[in-house]
Amino acid sequence: MKATRLLRVLLLALVLLVGASGAAAQGGGAVPRRRPRTVDVGVILDRTTWLGNMSWTCMELAMEDFYANAVDAAAAGVDLLKNVGVQAIVGPQTSTQAKFLARLGNKSSVPIISFSADCPSRSGLTPYFIRTAWNDSSQAEAIASLVQKHNWREVVPVFEDDDTNTKFIPDLVDALKQVDTRVSYRCKIHPSATVDAMKAVISSLRHNWTSVFIVRMSHALALKFFQLAKDEGMMGQGFVWITAYGLTDIFDVVGSPALDVMQGVLGVKPHVQDTVKLQNFAQKWHSKYRLENPGTSLSEPTVSGLYAYDTIWALASAAENATYVNLDFGPSVTKNGSTDFDRIDTSKAAEKLRGALLKVNFSGMSGKFRIENTQLASSYYTIINIVGQERREVGFWTPEFGISGSLNMKSDIKTIIWPGGDHETVPRGWLLPRNKRLQIGVPANPGFGQLVRYENGPEGKKGFCIKVFDEVVDNLPYQVLYDYHGFDDGQGNSNGTYDELIYKLYLKEFDAVVGDVTILANRSLYVDFTLPYTESGVRMLVPVLDRRQKTAWTFLKPLTADLWLGTGAFVVFTGFVVWCIENHEDFKGTPANQIGSVFYFSFSTLVFAHREKIKNNLSRIVVVVWLFVVLIVQQSYTASLSSILTVEQLQPTVTNLDEVIRKGSHVGYLNDSFLPGLLKSLKIDESKMIALNSVEEYNDALSTGKVAVIVDEIPYLKLFLSKYCHNYTMTGPIYRFDGFGYAFPLGSPLTADITRGILKLASSGKMAELQKDLYGDKSCPDKDDSQTSSSLTLHSFQGLFSISGACSILALILHALITNKGVFSRWLAAICSKLFHKSNILQIMMRPVANAGNTGSPPEGQGSRV
Repeated sequence: MKATRLLRVLLLALVLLVGASGAAAQGGGAVPRRRPRTVDVGVILDRTTWLGNMSWTCMELAMEDFYANAVDAAAAGVDLLKNVGVQAIVGPQTSTQAKFLARLGNKSSVPIISFSADCPSRSGLTPYFIRTAWNDSSQAEAIASLVQKHNWREVVPVFEDDDTNTKFIPDLVDALKQVDTRVSYRCKIHPSATVDAMKAVISSLRHNWTSVFIVRMSHALALKFFQLAKDEGMMGQGFVWITAYGLTDIFDVVGSPALDVMQGVLGVKPHVQDTVKLQNFAQKWHSKYRLENPGTSLSEPTVSGLYAYDTIWALASAAENATYVNLDFGPSVTKNGSTDFDRIDTSKAAEKLRGALLKVNFSGMSGKFRIENTQLASSYYTIINIVGQERREVGFWTPEFGISGSLNMKSDIKTIIWPGGDHETVPRGWLLPRNKRLQIGVPANPGFGQLVRYENGPEGKKGFCIKVFDEVVDNLPYQVLYDYHGFDDGQGNSNGTYDELIYKLYLKEFDAVVGDVTILANRSLYVDFTLPYTESGVRMLVPVLDRRQKTAWTFLKPLTADLWLGTGAFVVFTGFVVWCIENHEDFKGTPANQIGSVFYFSFSTLVFAHREKIKNNLSRIVVVVWLFVVLIVQQSYTASLSSILTVEQLQPTVTNLDEVIRKGSHVGYLNDSFLPGLLKSLKIDESKMIALNSVEEYNDALSTGKVAVIVDEIPYLKLFLSKYCHNYTMTGPIYRFDGFGYAFPLGSPLTADITRGILKLASSGKMAELQKDLYGDKSCPDKDDSQTSSSLTLHSFQGLFSISGACSILALILHALITNKGVFSRWLAAICSKLFHKSNILQIMMRPVANAGNTGSPPEGQGSRV
């Protein structure tokens, strides 16, 4: 009786009778009759376990189905084992058994065939260890796809610490890496763990951020584990539990006790197509199994049982197809071994059987049966969801479509009921540890308290960085409790550099760092940063001077020389055109008087003080256009001169660092920052660098000439300029950095949520309000060369002068055509006669014109008009 309670090795010679029809006959035409032969297969099962009993029933049914008339031969199996060596061994249930038997099979060339044991080695055991169950690596891919579908970025495998998971867990971790999911740590549970030990493990899981767990362990251990997890409150809302196959069939084997404590659990199991053949087999199996195992809760064979059936069927098929060889074992290579293992003989028949088995290809109870790389070729997986007493199929995994609601196309899976009964919100994959208050480190920067000052409590004074963080956290859809802790020496002074503070976060002395911490590549190796919440970049802060000199000739500066000359030329030209067109006493007299009238009229229009009467419509048009030009030029001149005389033309004293390096000037920077590294990369001597701590020190250093420039990040410089805007400016190129960000431990799920919160805060306008509180209402624009008033050029007024000139020329031409139908030379003579009207020669020249165009001679003293 004692032996029956221990793990037993039952060697049953399954006599596989291979025969050929036909009778032996003498003479021609008769087909020789092939003698039936037996292929002996050893079966190793633990009949004290549910799996051993269930598998044994399935294997017996497989023999009955394959050899309908040869069942009586099985009775001779035990006796034959004493005299005949088996050619195959089926059924090591555990990985430990498989590890030993694989060596036995390799020694004797006998295939060791397992439909339930997991391979205890990532590289496999031996060529003679064959798993007629699906490859665990494909199951790992299915689980990774399920994790990827729900965007869970971190998971924790929880597994039994035995040979069963030696290969599966590394395969699972590799598959999760392929979908960018991190495994923070691996939770091992010893097979003989006590209740207290399991409670400690569950408590450690509860105090971890990750809430997605992938579980694989024996049924008995899993039942205790999930009961304790339920007691601890970990089967409620926000948690995700995924069972790998090997545990998923616990619902079939254990029934209600497992279903009661595993509500909302997702399970992965090989997909088996429901066929008429399978239904008929299940009925036969149920009758036989219940008869042999009364009181069992198992109502149908599990997938492992179907594998057992298909394994025996495949072996029988292989035996039918294998070429006959002498069944005797050959002599052992080691004749004088000290153990039975060393004296094991080899079997050529078994090797032939192995070769035939690897070629078997048929549709079995579990699906397509084909051996690839000494394992059953995997196909599809079914995703089940435990709801009440029901195991709901919610989807499938296929190599073509990944997680899908259909085997044949990509589609949505059914609604999943998560732990706690929630079906509307997918768990985000992490939860704040129970009763956890985040300990947040804040850098000490008393010189820029407007950025990082803090006081715990809702009414405490806080700087910009702290206010932004509080606003973001307050808008999260869940509560986060936290306390600020200054990184100082107790006197308000910094306790180290910003890099040292970041390293303390890496060492988990803080849960986050909130403050004016710049996002840098080397820091991101140790922590995760949110997106920046401030303006990014580094610039120079320099004093400004008024470069514009006021002299006696300042009034000439508004216009350039070409504009002065151009304006004068158009003044004279416009006066000339008006003089040519007008014909009254204001424009007559001696040549000197007429020239004076032209110039006086032209220049008086500059101040709209001309008194001469304009009677001709053409000249009026010319004057109107010209006055418009004069108005624009005059107003522009006045504005430019006012700016020159009244506005300081402030320009930076330094425009680039090359000038500072060339002069050997000193450069200031913010103490405890990353800027010394930047300045060194810009070829600035370390002896020329001076560390400063506050806005006031910045002002003193620049105003006294202690430093020529200060190099710092834009938020600090804008804060400085909000107080000292008049005498300083930012200038030079912007050295690109990512700005201020909040730091969290690597892989922290808070990083993504805080980043999204920053984006929402910026888009809502609240960020702009906080920046306004920080920098004030008035902006301080850069004072650079682009702001310096420059002289007006002729090019600026080219269009106006072109219009005025065109109007003047057109008016002159129209006047000539209207008043004189003669040739152009006579018209020119008329102009000369106006100047020299006493000349007889000109009177003679003009006489034909007068006779042609008038009824009589013009009155004395008047010249002919054109």
